[in-house]
Amino acid sequence: MEYNPREIESKWQSRWAEDGQYEVSPSDEAATFVTVPYPYPSGGMHIGHARTYTVPDVWARYRRSQGDNVLFPIAWHVTGTPIVGAVERLENREEKQLSVLQDSYNVSDEDLARMETPMEYARYFIENSYKKNMQSLGLSVDWRREFTTNDEAYSKFITWQYETLNERGLLEKGLHPVKFCTNEKNPVTTHDLLEGEAAEFQEYTLVKFGWNADGENATVPMATLRPETVHGVTNAYIDPEAEYVEADVDGERWVVSESAAEKLELQARDVRIRDRFSGERLVGERVKNPTTGDDVPVLPANFVDADNATGVVMSVPAHSPDDWVALREAKEEDDRMEQYGIDPAEIDAIEPKAVIDVGGYGEFPAKDAVEEYGIEDSADSALKDATQEIYTREFHDGTLREMYGGYSGEIVEDVRDGLKAEFQKRGSFDAMYEFTENVVCRCGGAVEVAEQETWFLRYDDEEWKRKAHEAVAELNAIPEATREQYDHTVDWLNEWPCIRNYGLGTRLPWDDRFVIEPLSDSTIYMAYYTFAHRLSDIPPEEMDREFFDTMFFDDGDDEIARSLREEWEYWYPVDYRCSANDLVSNHLTFFLFHHAELFEPENWPRGITVMGLGLLEGEKMSSSKGHVVLPEEAIEQYGADTVRFFLMNSAEPWQDYDWRSDHVESTRNQLRRFWNRATEVIESDEVDDGKRDLHRIDHWLLSKLQETVRDATKAMDRFETRTASQAVFYGFEEHIKWYRKRTDTDRPGARWTLREVLDVRLRLLAPFVPFMASELREQLTSEPISSASWPKSNPEFESVLTEAEESLVGGLTEDIRDIVAVTDVNPETIRVYVAADWKSRVLAKVTETGPDVGAAMRSIMRDEELREKGNEVNQLVQKLVEDVRERPNDEVDVLSEVDELSVYEDARNFFEQEFDAEIEISREGTNAYDPADKARHATPLRPAIYLE
Repeated sequence: MEYNPREIESKWQSRWAEDGQYEVSPSDEAATFVTVPYPYPSGGMHIGHARTYTVPDVWARYRRSQGDNVLFPIAWHVTGTPIVGAVERLENREEKQLSVLQDSYNVSDEDLARMETPMEYARYFIENSYKKNMQSLGLSVDWRREFTTNDEAYSKFITWQYETLNERGLLEKGLHPVKFCTNEKNPVTTHDLLEGEAAEFQEYTLVKFGWNADGENATVPMATLRPETVHGVTNAYIDPEAEYVEADVDGERWVVSESAAEKLELQARDVRIRDRFSGERLVGERVKNPTTGDDVPVLPANFVDADNATGVVMSVPAHSPDDWVALREAKEEDDRMEQYGIDPAEIDAIEPKAVIDVGGYGEFPAKDAVEEYGIEDSADSALKDATQEIYTREFHDGTLREMYGGYSGEIVEDVRDGLKAEFQKRGSFDAMYEFTENVVCRCGGAVEVAEQETWFLRYDDEEWKRKAHEAVAELNAIPEATREQYDHTVDWLNEWPCIRNYGLGTRLPWDDRFVIEPLSDSTIYMAYYTFAHRLSDIPPEEMDREFFDTMFFDDGDDEIARSLREEWEYWYPVDYRCSANDLVSNHLTFFLFHHAELFEPENWPRGITVMGLGLLEGEKMSSSKGHVVLPEEAIEQYGADTVRFFLMNSAEPWQDYDWRSDHVESTRNQLRRFWNRATEVIESDEVDDGKRDLHRIDHWLLSKLQETVRDATKAMDRFETRTASQAVFYGFEEHIKWYRKRTDTDRPGARWTLREVLDVRLRLLAPFVPFMASELREQLTSEPISSASWPKSNPEFESVLTEAEESLVGGLTEDIRDIVAVTDVNPETIRVYVAADWKSRVLAKVTETGPDVGAAMRSIMRDEELREKGNEVNQLVQKLVEDVRERPNDEVDVLSEVDELSVYEDARNFFEQEFDAEIEISREGTNAYDPADKARHATPLRPAIYLE
């Protein structure tokens, strides 16, 4: 039968759907509950998503084959503004948005016209992309339980959660920095971002330099992250071409960039613009350092970013390699300085001011670093490293000089905060926030730091943190290294803004002006899955506080909720949550926080497996750039089993992987070869168990099969899907190749062995390639694979001795091949000499005493015959100890039982066919023909070889 993956997949998809194969209910079987983050359908599904959802499916199928009753549900996350923004951009016919939808996701003009509302937009991608592809991939999902986070019943569930948390004092209202989309006029969080997901809030110190402008005093605030260097300022820089404003900021007259004025207003400052002008107006002016009283010049500089902080920067060349190089270059730009009316001699007179001493550097650390790194100009990429090195060394080891009065001699790290607070109290310093990197909302709008009166989840609550740490301690964290990341996140998390001004989702129960944001409404929805399919007949208005209190706390008299509680108690807790590694710092830790607070420890999550990132042909996937692979196209081209198998084989779940078309093509070809070989086995005549007449080589393959079963099971228990699939498919395929070379596969015993092996391998491969495995096993046994259990190793077929014997055949084959290659001889006869009996007795002594030369020799010296061999025995022991040391203990235990001569004699036909030569096998010391005196070189497990 020819391998036609799409035909086979269609057949089994239909059968599983008709049979309700994965629709599960409580039973007497052990429950297993595995979840994955519900998709956010603001666009189509790509191959990276396919991997995300296939990992838990493979594990779910594995647990089913172990006899568990497995629930694997999915739903749709539509909360927040990204989908709303997508529809707005569509209405505005934004070129980039249209390109992504039409070029990347193949959305037709007709379908675009139907996307008039956010839910119509979301529903298109749910039905035509995500759900369709998930079904094509064969995901074993219970589709009865799907919902969207905009459903009224789900909102009732979230309402209950937040009323409970608020009642417990875990929400509060206050002023706090938030990520704010300037386009949507709305707070956003990580899930709403197109760029800058890892950006953090960074508080800048504003040093308030004074400027006398036309007889009026003004403040020119300059942002710095190193307020301790303020005494070392020699000059300032401004972009002469950028736009600046003069504004009243909280009653003070400030000069800042136009961008800074907007940011300050977002950060709860009262800002009133008085005038607008270019930065050139300040070039050549002098401003007064508020801590020293020194007047310093303002110089023109194109490197100043007017969109960052205040748009005016102070220069401390003694302690900043950046500033050292910038000042050096400014002194070389006489013509430019004169163009702005600045006397070059005034610039030449600027000298660095040392204010911090640090070991290993001279008076001016920045100068030493620039010279050490060989930096020639400001374009040198090494400048960044040199600057970071100085900043780090001075922070941890630098001491302040005498001009800092009471702080003199103190280490910067110890006094920075105190010094800053003191100068702020004097009115010399102020503060503002910036991000550590550029941040862009999914709607395309710029995201800035804003301080707003908003509602926060109090993740800084000490008791809540304690519970979260307990949940981490009890967690099966895969890989184990992530446990530290969870604890770290629990420690640094503080207040988290949990609302938006608008968007899809659940309204804040006590203030319906706000919507609960996406990361905050997705913390315990796994519990909702357990009863979601039974809510359709319950009016949402009946899902009140008592309803959910009864459900989760057994505290209430709602009879319907009490019956649903049985479902929740059966399925909970979540056995494994599979999610992206970059969600450890938000969603996954929130998931632990909320479970730890709302549920008892026995219902806390048992395990989390994180997943790595996906690359496409070595580069990051990007929908906006059209650099994606759509699952429907990959499945059509390669087949779903190939897509699944490649994604599982390319890396362990937590490792990054790379989708490369040539590798995927290779995977398809390997699966096709497997199909063809399997079909040959299926079409061969069956052999009754009683007539199987197994040879040594059959026992060897069956023993290797048991080892593979054990290895695959251990790997799957640890979520090591790559290790498991590699062992079952690629690793065992090597055994099959050897077996086919070693024996006549038309023998009854070989046919029986190959059918037995195929049956076990198909059951092992079923979680990875469910369509192929289902089809082939039904052909092989006439039974559906769903009724077959995960294989267990069979002691009847386990034989370390047989494997050790066959390794000798393999070793001798390689040795002969090496000698043929080195000598370039085409032998007619190959003479094999097995070690003498006395040498085998030495091996027995070594295996008895273990790989210890002294112990082995003491035992051997008690044997008079062996003692007489003298130095010959000593040399042999040295070799055998090294050999034994490299072998597994269970193999060492049986080495003395190996009859080498019998093993090689049994394989004589194989050797003769392999080398097209006559094989003569004899034992050393039996007067065998030995023209080259080779036999004496034979050692146990390593015969001597002579080619004629």
